[in-house]
Amino acid sequence: MRHTWDHVADATDALMATIESLPEGAQFDPSLCRGWTRGHVLTHLARNAEGLGNLVTWAVTKVETPMYPSAQARNDAIEAGARRSVAALRDDIRNASTWLALGARALSPADDETELELRGGVPERASGLATRRLREVVYHHVDVQAGYTFADVPAELVADFLSDEVARLRSDPAAPPMILRTAEGDEYVVGDIALAGDRTAYLSGSRAALLGWLARGLTDGVECQGGPLPELPEGS
Repeated sequence: MRHTWDHVADATDALMATIESLPEGAQFDPSLCRGWTRGHVLTHLARNAEGLGNLVTWAVTKVETPMYPSAQARNDAIEAGARRSVAALRDDIRNASTWLALGARALSPADDETELELRGGVPERASGLATRRLREVVYHHVDVQAGYTFADVPAELVADFLSDEVARLRSDPAAPPMILRTAEGDEYVVGDIALAGDRTAYLSGSRAALLGWLARGLTDGVECQGGPLPELPEGS
């Protein structure tokens, strides 16, 4: 499924509704991101919108425009913004997201193949920017821990993100051999299960539950046949 800026707009609307429900002081509560409060996550989402907006400018003008001035500048901006009021965080995300959306309107099919560079030198084409932003908004909406879970994500997006997480795991040689079976009828194989034999783990759960485990280490709704859940590689 090709993700569009309309998908990003819908996900952003859902995020804004959650932020509107947060009482003052909630920004200091912990998030699912290690070492980050909700305020850190929300500030990151605003700065990420600006960073991707810079890449949109690059794609349209063909003038190299870095996502962030530097890694340190990015980190400093997140730290500096994390302790603001809920209202300030809300307005920051709304303004940055609106700026990104307006910039994205200038993208044309002719820009799709423009080669860009994400933070850390990761290559990306302009056609992939909507997916990048969509994943940031959806995953970090869950990270805020304010009632929104992967079970609330549109089903077609859950299926896409789960496939992406499985592909990422398959590319990691440290991934344990496993078979994942979803309640919706999918089956994913990770690793050389023929070679692993009895060491193969058999996991089951809904797509949303398995996505939560692979993406964030959340274990609710995930079962492993005959034993504990396998340990995922560092960074998974």
